[in-house]
Amino acid sequence: MPRIGFFTRLLETGTAGERYRWALEQIQQAERCGFSSAWVAQHHFNAKEGGLPTPWPLLGAAAQATSRIRLGTAVVTLPHENPIRTAEDAAVVDVLSGGRFEFGVAPGASPQALEAFGYGGADVREMFAQKFAQLRAALRGEPIGEAGFTLQPLPSGLDERIWQATFSVSGAERAGRAGDGLMLSRIQPGSRPGDRVGQQQLEMIEAYLAQLPEGSSPRILASRTAVVVDEKNRQVALKHLRTRVAALAERNLKVDAATLSDEQLLAYTNTYFGTVEEVTEQLGADEAAARSTEVSFQVHSLDPGHELTLRSIELLGTEVAPRLGWTVES
Repeated sequence: MPRIGFFTRLLETGTAGERYRWALEQIQQAERCGFSSAWVAQHHFNAKEGGLPTPWPLLGAAAQATSRIRLGTAVVTLPHENPIRTAEDAAVVDVLSGGRFEFGVAPGASPQALEAFGYGGADVREMFAQKFAQLRAALRGEPIGEAGFTLQPLPSGLDERIWQATFSVSGAERAGRAGDGLMLSRIQPGSRPGDRVGQQQLEMIEAYLAQLPEGSSPRILASRTAVVVDEKNRQVALKHLRTRVAALAERNLKVDAATLSDEQLLAYTNTYFGTVEEVTEQLGADEAAARSTEVSFQVHSLDPGHELTLRSIELLGTEVAPRLGWTVES
């Protein structure tokens, strides 16, 4: 059965300082409530997509604020980055956390961000393949450059804790061949209104498993949006439905959100919402989540605020996951 994780894109309404403080409090809450992992998203320049341009200082702070929960990136978009500097940052976080770091990477890249970082006009796929190879070699302690430098500090086994995020079957196969973890999104581009992401991602899981080297243990992380509320807070949380959730539906599904009921809007954006009983039933029908080794929960794009997020984390860890038979840490 899957373990549970917490995922934040740091999108709450507030200053950058407030967002970072709330994220740390949410990660601590996840640890208290038995979550196995906590993941942060990195987004350059565009605060509407994510409020964290660099994950490393926040993960370093989280390493000191927690003792058990694993801490990961979901994800570092590698074409934007210098792979050796990224390996150095990851190594420091892994040491600070006592080997609890999980390294999620992705090939996707923003053309505008690529140009801002001096990579404009480059072939993104080719650049990802090259940088990914350099990153992995550095984490393994292989010589860097003509001088033959090696990564300092050199973390133990971090190259075996790499995860690849993808939307495609070919990407899932690539992750499987490498023996890496597979990261699946809460949404699937190309979906039609009403498609269930848990059904669509089964083909990717099968492709990943088929390519996994013999003797390798599968690592499959499915990200899902889930906001669990007490009945008294239902309407307070739902007031956010017509903001980012509506925008998500219009951007990815090309539908007019004004024509959708609340229930349709939640379903079309794969947002699991409601009481403990309701969310348990919704998650119980998610085939890909059940096939995963871990499910990471976020409250975006509903974004009900910090206090309701803390309560949702508590209810997921102490009520929903046990009812599903999913693993909760003691």
